[in-house]
Amino acid sequence: MNYILFDEARRENLLPLTFMRPVADIRFGILTIREKWEKYLSCKTSTLTDNYLAAKFPLIKEEENIIINGAICPNPELIKEINRIKSGQALVSGETILAMCLNAKDFEKMSGSIDEISTDVKYLEINNVWDVYSKNAEALKADFELLTKGRKSQPIPSHCIAIAAENIFIEEGAELIAATLNASSGPIYIGKKAVVMEGSNIRGPFALCDHSWVKMGAKIYGGTTIGPYSKVGGEINNSVIFGYSNKAHDGFLGHSVIAEWCNLGADTNTSNLKNTYDQVKIWNYPVESFVDSGQQFCGLIMGDHSKCGINTMFNTGTVVGVSSNIFGSGYQRNFISSFKWGGVSGFSTFLPKKAIEVAKEMYRRRNLELSDLDARLIEDVYNLTHGYRRM
Repeated sequence: MNYILFDEARRENLLPLTFMRPVADIRFGILTIREKWEKYLSCKTSTLTDNYLAAKFPLIKEEENIIINGAICPNPELIKEINRIKSGQALVSGETILAMCLNAKDFEKMSGSIDEISTDVKYLEINNVWDVYSKNAEALKADFELLTKGRKSQPIPSHCIAIAAENIFIEEGAELIAATLNASSGPIYIGKKAVVMEGSNIRGPFALCDHSWVKMGAKIYGGTTIGPYSKVGGEINNSVIFGYSNKAHDGFLGHSVIAEWCNLGADTNTSNLKNTYDQVKIWNYPVESFVDSGQQFCGLIMGDHSKCGINTMFNTGTVVGVSSNIFGSGYQRNFISSFKWGGVSGFSTFLPKKAIEVAKEMYRRRNLELSDLDARLIEDVYNLTHGYRRM
């Protein structure tokens, strides 16, 4: 069977995180949603998404296809339900289409009539940007079970302090030096060739993905995921870093989501709680206004390739778009659109030609090369976000 992960209307609610990727490629827990499905299905998936993303994330159709909602996470019960549907049928939960089975010639049925099969199977999903951090602990625990079942952890070094060691899993090649790991509140996963430096204090649930570093003296609280090839230090609480991004120095990051290829300057701080203890309002792209998140704790949502200078201060519930560079004293405004250069004293436009040059240099630092597809994607997002730069 050919499996396809599709985007639907909620993708807009997940901007700016989905400007550069389909919903299924959001890191949520230890794995991305796509990686979860591919692990359960033991096969590769393709993507049905917005046209401008299709060049990088192409659709592959075969004679028989099951297309699955890319915003929902798999579990054994849901897999069984999906595998029961036949050609021309859809598995639905309330108003949500979870999956459809379609012949290649019947793809048009996605917007037409199709037989609906209802299910009451419970599953984890993301609907809004704040779900990525607020539900991350639950997703992390599920991924931990999926990745470690029937496997044996590498030994915990004797010079580390381990609490609830049975909930700690260390992959091959990881290095831990005189760190404290407390997994009594949730599992701790240390990926391949990851490094936890001396004096670090970590509470679960926590995931440090492959080739990432926790620097000396870091304080990391539960519900946190550090994606691959990232470096973090200072204090972090209930946050998700997708990968290839750095918060390498002191400063506080709380209840936040940082996409790929971002950098937070030394002593950057996020406010994650209002002095009034009110629920946080946060910018929503579809309505082009601020909406109530229903969250009392909400820090920073930052899109791909954005960066900030040293001592940057972000207000509660700040949203930053793609390829923006923020600096200067004082609290930044709580919505900064894409391709902005500046801060409290004002912004200019960060042109895509320069943004691509910076991205190429950041890739080189990781011994990678920015592809023509990625460069074109940056240009596409620049054009898509033109109207927001007037706000």
